[in-house]
Amino acid sequence: MRLTNYTDYSLRVLIYLALKTDSELCTIKEIAETYQISKNHLMKIIHELGKLGYIETIRGRHGGIRLAKSPSAINIGEVVAKTEEDFHIVDCFNKDHNYCVITPSCKLKHVLAEALQAFMKVLKDYTLEDLIQNNDDLQQLFDPPI
Repeated sequence: MRLTNYTDYSLRVLIYLALKTDSELCTIKEIAETYQISKNHLMKIIHELGKLGYIETIRGRHGGIRLAKSPSAINIGEVVAKTEEDFHIVDCFNKDHNYCVITPSCKLKHVLAEALQAFMKVLKDYTLEDLIQNNDDLQQLFDPPI
């Protein structure tokens, strides 16, 4: 299983915002520079995370973004499920574009479906809080000493 960059960057944005104080606003530019990710790509992700209710955006001269929920209320499995385009890890998972000739009698698709369910179950066992809790090393990456 491989997650798209879109989901990876979505999770990174949430981690970054979770490490900030509740009132601290961040900018897309700041996050893009920190992760060395395209600002334009992040704008799409920020927009989607806002639509999904994970972050809030404040417009204006002193605007920015911050989490809309507490880190403990943001489930990693849910974020992955909402940001991944599909979970077609093999052709037979895509009913519209399944060109595999062994699909009718193949048992592999069932094994892979079970593995995908296990993957998602593990992700659903974690929140954003779990990813940042007691992680001073991560915090120091974002707030290097002066």
